Amino acid sequence: MKTRQRFAVSVIAVAVLLSLGACAGMSERDKGTVVGAGVGGVAGAVLTGGSAAGTVGGAVVGGVIGNQIKK
Repeated sequence: MKTRQRFAVSVIAVAVLLSLGACAGMSERDKGTVVGAGVGGVAGAVLTGGSAAGTVGGAVVGGVIGNQIKK
């Protein structure tokens, strides 16, 4: 079981590193949109008990807010 946990942690670490590199060419407004969508998606999931509609709705609203804040 510990081998699976180590493998999972390694895969997650690689995914995080690759995703951080993808943000290098983004404008501040694009970064705000992405961060807003992420935070909104998490908030929507928490508030609706994990429903898909709540998660997607939260991501959309958060993305719009993040985009507008970084104008």
